[in-house]
Amino acid sequence: MTLKLPDHLFVSGKKLRTMRKLQKQPNILFILLLFIVINQNSFSQQLSIKNLHGEVEVFRDSSGINHIFAKNEHDLFFTQGYMAAKYRLFQFEIWRRQATGTMAEIFGEKELDRDKGVRLFKFRGDKKSELAHYHPRGELIIDSFVEGVNAYIAEALQSPENLPFEFRLLGILPELWTWEVVISRHQGLLENVRDELNFSRIVSLIGAEKTKEIHYFHPNEPILDLDKSIPKELLFKDILAPYNAFRKSLTYYPEYIIPEARNNPEKFMTQLLEYETDIQETLETEKFSIGSNNWVVSGKLTESGYPIMANDPHRLIAVPSLRYMVHLHAPGWDVVGAGEPVIPGVSIGHNQFGAWGLTIFETDNEDMRIYDIHPENPQLYFHKGKWHEMEVITDTIKVKGKSDAVVKHFYTIHGPVTFVDQYLKKAVAVQCAWLEKGGAPYLASLRMDQSTTWEEFRDACTYNHIPAENMIWADREGNIGWQATGISPIRNGFSGLVVTLGDGSKEWDGYLPISERPHDYNPENGFIATANENVTPADYPHKNALGYEWSDSFRGDRVREVLGKGTNFSVEEMGKLQNDYLSLPARTLVPYLKDLVFEKNEAGKLRGMLLDWDYKLEKNSIPAGIYVMWERKIREKIKEISVPKEVMDLVGSIQMTRVISWIEHPDHLFSRNAAIERDKFLVNCFELAIQELESKLGKNSNNWQYGQTSYKHAYITHPLSPALSDEWKEKLDAGPVARGGYSFTPGANAYGDKNTSGASFRIVVDTGDWEKTIGINTPGQSGNPNSPFYRNLFPIWAADEFVNIPFDYERVKKNAMERIYLKPINP
Repeated sequence: MTLKLPDHLFVSGKKLRTMRKLQKQPNILFILLLFIVINQNSFSQQLSIKNLHGEVEVFRDSSGINHIFAKNEHDLFFTQGYMAAKYRLFQFEIWRRQATGTMAEIFGEKELDRDKGVRLFKFRGDKKSELAHYHPRGELIIDSFVEGVNAYIAEALQSPENLPFEFRLLGILPELWTWEVVISRHQGLLENVRDELNFSRIVSLIGAEKTKEIHYFHPNEPILDLDKSIPKELLFKDILAPYNAFRKSLTYYPEYIIPEARNNPEKFMTQLLEYETDIQETLETEKFSIGSNNWVVSGKLTESGYPIMANDPHRLIAVPSLRYMVHLHAPGWDVVGAGEPVIPGVSIGHNQFGAWGLTIFETDNEDMRIYDIHPENPQLYFHKGKWHEMEVITDTIKVKGKSDAVVKHFYTIHGPVTFVDQYLKKAVAVQCAWLEKGGAPYLASLRMDQSTTWEEFRDACTYNHIPAENMIWADREGNIGWQATGISPIRNGFSGLVVTLGDGSKEWDGYLPISERPHDYNPENGFIATANENVTPADYPHKNALGYEWSDSFRGDRVREVLGKGTNFSVEEMGKLQNDYLSLPARTLVPYLKDLVFEKNEAGKLRGMLLDWDYKLEKNSIPAGIYVMWERKIREKIKEISVPKEVMDLVGSIQMTRVISWIEHPDHLFSRNAAIERDKFLVNCFELAIQELESKLGKNSNNWQYGQTSYKHAYITHPLSPALSDEWKEKLDAGPVARGGYSFTPGANAYGDKNTSGASFRIVVDTGDWEKTIGINTPGQSGNPNSPFYRNLFPIWAADEFVNIPFDYERVKKNAMERIYLKPINP
């Protein structure tokens, strides 16, 4: 007999009410209190599961992390899939539909373009070679994971009334997975065809040199010349529509929801606009600053004498959380950390030999190609002196309330065709390195999970195509290392930053072997740190395989500053550095205030507060509140005077490194009396900042604290929340809570007022003692709002604190809050 216990029935009603009260306590004592409330008698259950080969133990700790102990590889990954689907089933179903292009089937014509785009960019390669890329036994592992996911889905469908609330509200049911869902590229961090089109439009209007002036391309100067045969008119058409639909985030509209739970249409549109504005602000102001931090420190600089690894990847913050922590133990496997719940393995964490983490290493693995098409047959394109016929794949898409849509997907030798203009006799395609074998995000982590030495780890890195990453390693033998990964096209004679012809004149010269990408091992200074900035050595030989768009270096510089001045670092100190709020831009800009002349006494008084300030963007800090608004005005106004009007809407915020460079060297910004004009500019921006703060927070400067609901906070919204009535929001959303920092501090909590991005997951590992490992994953491990693990980690994250991540079997078992024993059903 199979015992099924829904997540929301994990504890009694009385205990659950107590826990909901405790969840509001913004300190780390919450975990202890939660443990006392629930662990009076540790909950235990036995489940009989088809297709298991042996018995499996699963222990759920006080943070909601599942520790899986299996006796063989099949059962290990079967159980990972089963348990992740159990606690994130709606997230799994939406991922599946996005991956397979089946959204229109449940939501109608609004999602048809998305489905067309997804299927156009579908990976269509061979299963065996694809899965073997990620691990020698990749097929077994991924099939086992899918089998486990499907086992839970089949079980859940036996009692559809107990499905997560989202299924009932949308009137849908989950469906079974295939291996193709796991290897989908639909949510990968892909680069950079949309930038390419945008830069092409800018160049077509103001020229290559002016485009370079207002952008911060480095470390090398790109070629931005547009071929004269490319019509300017073509560039301003919607030539990337299928790609944009494929990459677009999903919006749930009230009409998708059952009538009794829908939001008011007017309120929905207002809330949707606010949300989209927040996201757009993040994407515009943080294009070159949102990212991640990681570092490894040699044992000669640590308290324990063993290396420490720290990683905090920064992404859009979501509920349920983007990442999912898990512990996987079986013969040949013993790894704990986090990955995406829908992908087997662990992408960031440690095993019994070493620890590793990642940040993005800027790599351009996409190019837009423009072709001449035959005047009489638009399916013929010109390449290397010949007319070639596009490959055509016919597809059928189910559409709710409509007849099936029959569509045709076209492909050139380079890739999917996104636009055909019969009037201009041009076609557009996107060449995607990630459509090569091995392009599924993070799956190559499976090889990393079993690494025992730096050499094995570095070899595992050579299989990591997407996303391109700075992979770091620290091991118990005292070694630290860094390897840049990613599939990197070699471009000779062109940069890939503007659109190029598809006639064969601008071909990629293969891919640079990952082993030849930048790397380092046991450096003399005792540490390695990356934060999405350019950390490539100046003498690096393969410049034709490097990108030109990198994050500002402020986060990484601050981390290196702290690591370079200290010794005897502890895990706790590394956790504090992950939440460090010192702003290097502030330390550069604030001293300019000293010699500025203000006509108004109030401005002079506020200037004095900044001159006495420590440059830390702490929540509740008034100087931080004044400074950030001043910096925002500097960025806003510097764009107005530096960017030609005809491209104003095409250029995002000027990169902060460029802004500071212009302030330090004003002759690049002002043509006459540069220093005087610069000072006038800074005074004007300061006065505008005061006006903005008065309008926003009132005239009393005592109310201008940074980190409040009206000025820098975190509020995490469930994706369905805007489409639902108000009574649902308190149950589903998390926040608001005050936040400090911004996108240029190691504690990177987005640039705008709402903390839409940042480090939702953090981990710090001392390789000398795995039990010292700390981490956080906001808002929680479960996707079920009735679960105690739905947002139990949110107040801890909001307080910049951590939970312990146990590793030893006996310790895990002894302190488990929930024990699940899986047994195979005898045939």
